[in-house]
Amino acid sequence: MNNQTSQKKLVVEYAYIVIGSILVGLSYNMFLLPSKLAAGGVSGISTILYEVYQYNPAYVQWIINLPLFVLGILLLGKDFSFKTLVGTFFVPFTIWLSADIPFKIDNPLLAAIYGGMMLGVGLGIVYRGKGSTGGTATLAQLLKKYTGLSSGYSQLIVDGFVVAISAIVFNLELALYAMMSIYVTSKVIDFVQLQSSSSKLVLIITEQEALIQSMIKDEVDRGYTKIHSFGGYSNKEKTLLLSVMEQQEAIYLKKLLQEQEPSSFVVFLNASEILGRGFSLSKMYESGN
Repeated sequence: MNNQTSQKKLVVEYAYIVIGSILVGLSYNMFLLPSKLAAGGVSGISTILYEVYQYNPAYVQWIINLPLFVLGILLLGKDFSFKTLVGTFFVPFTIWLSADIPFKIDNPLLAAIYGGMMLGVGLGIVYRGKGSTGGTATLAQLLKKYTGLSSGYSQLIVDGFVVAISAIVFNLELALYAMMSIYVTSKVIDFVQLQSSSSKLVLIITEQEALIQSMIKDEVDRGYTKIHSFGGYSNKEKTLLLSVMEQQEAIYLKKLLQEQEPSSFVVFLNASEILGRGFSLSKMYESGN
C-alpha cells in the first residue's frame, strides 16, 4: 500500500470515528438521558450521577474517561489510543453541544429500541474506524482483544455491570429497559461492522461446466472458483463453481440459468462482506498482446 493510499485510509477512519461519536452523543441526549436509561458504559454512569446529584453528564464522562484513556495507551497501542482520544472528546462534546436539543423521547420502550439502534450504529461506525469512544468501550475492546469475543458481546458484558447498579438507583423496570437497549446496541454494532450488503455467493453444481463458466465470465463479468466433485446420489463426476456477485448480477445469472441450463443445481447465499478484486479492490483484466 503506497503512502497516499495509506493516508486516505487514515482520513476515512478518523471520519468514521467523528461521525460515529456524534451519533453516540445524540443518542444519549435524545433517548437515554430523558428516559432515565443507564444503558451501560460511562454514559450510563453519567445518567445515574445526573439523576442523583445533577452532575453535568458531559463533564462526568470527560473525567471518567481520562484514566481509562491512559489504560488504552498502555494496553491497546498508541495509534488506537489517539483515535480513542478523538472519540473520547467528541462524544461528551456532542452531549454538551446538544444538551438543549428539542427532539427528546422519554418513553423508555421507544428509547430502548431507537436509542439502542442509534447508539449501536454510532459505536459500530467508530469501531469500523478502528477507534473507540473511550470509557467502558475501551474496556470492551480490551475484552475483545484478549478473549476473542465479538465487539457486540464484549460491550454487552461490560455494560451489564452498569445496568445492575441502575436497578438499585432507579428501579428494576427501567433496568430491564436498559438491558433491552444494550442488547439492541450489541446486535446493531455487529451488523454495522459486518457491512452487510446485497452481494450473493452463488454455488452451482453442473455437468455443463463450459457453458456455465461462459455465463459467469462473459455474460455477468465475474470470476469464479472451480472445484471437481462427485454427486452423492449419482456418484457421477460434476463441477462445483463458486462465484460472488452483486444482487442484480445474481438475478441476471438466475435468468440465464433458467433459460439455458435449468438442470444445474444452484444455491444463492447472502454474503455479508466481500474483500478482494471486484469488491473492496477494483477489477483487474488481463491485457492481450
